[in-house]
Amino acid sequence: MHSHAAVAAKLLNDDKKVQAVLENHLTAPISEAEKALFSFIDKVNLASAKIRQEDVDALKAVGWSDEAIYDAINVCALFNFYNRWIDANGVGHHSAELYAFTGVRLAQSGYADPGHTPEKTG
Repeated sequence: MHSHAAVAAKLLNDDKKVQAVLENHLTAPISEAEKALFSFIDKVNLASAKIRQEDVDALKAVGWSDEAIYDAINVCALFNFYNRWIDANGVGHHSAELYAFTGVRLAQSGYADPGHTPEKTG
């Protein structure tokens, strides 16, 4: 979470907003649509079996598309997997400085391996 929060802070150029979302997304200075999406993701994390059509309809009512909702669910599910994999393999936490450095690098270069260049086709 720390690296991704650092990426968001760098891309948004707003550490305080990111911290506010991490503390309580319902009181953070973000749009009502973003608050609704974060609340939905909380439900995906804590009670995914209780997701109903009404939950999806509420997101659509504030402007989220089917594709955006699908993407949010996928990102949430994948990070749940990654976090459990990391924890089970004993990957430890890093210093705040390393998270900040990683955040800057990811914000500038993305999540791809910095040494990797895509193969040309054609």
